[in-house]
Amino acid sequence: MELAVYNSDGKATSKKVKLSDSVFSIEPNDHAIYLDVKQYLAAQRQGTHKSKERAEIARTTKKLKRQKGTGGARAGSMKSPLFRGGGRVFGPQPRDYSIAVNKKVKALARKSALSYKAKENSIIVLEDLNFDAPKTSRYAEMLSNLKVNDKKTLLVVADHNANVYLSSRNIPAAKVVTASELNTYDILNANNLILAEGSVSKIENLLNN
Repeated sequence: MELAVYNSDGKATSKKVKLSDSVFSIEPNDHAIYLDVKQYLAAQRQGTHKSKERAEIARTTKKLKRQKGTGGARAGSMKSPLFRGGGRVFGPQPRDYSIAVNKKVKALARKSALSYKAKENSIIVLEDLNFDAPKTSRYAEMLSNLKVNDKKTLLVVADHNANVYLSSRNIPAAKVVTASELNTYDILNANNLILAEGSVSKIENLLNN
């Protein structure tokens, strides 16, 4: 697949970029995508939820009433889950939600997601950006020129560029990542994938090795 390279004014340049068929034109594997997205979302969970069990409640342990003769069940502590303010039975405890996915499966998932975007014609190749200073209005103008300002966009740059990242940060539907940070969830979550010219070869090298 060959795509024209656009500049920040939204105009096609004379350059073209050939996308590797082994990355952008494979038969998508939906199960690999499912596993990779599941791992990504699981890793976002903090797992710090916690409730106190009866051993952790600070309440009196004095016997509430005599053992027999009251007509009710016996009770020995206000920490019991049966009483208001008592400990919780089998409450949530801190845990790690992360799961393991093989590297080859993750690579296959990203290739599959990129292939879906290529089939949908949702990939734009952009000349490498170089902002002199963070400027949100300039980034928004670029999206408008590319006619994607009303859609979710993911810009992939070759290497970390602080000015480009800071320029996009205040735009809710825009996200910027480096080629090495690219993940399946972000690809599928964006309506349009914008690839900086220099990031294409990096993505292909990462996913073909």
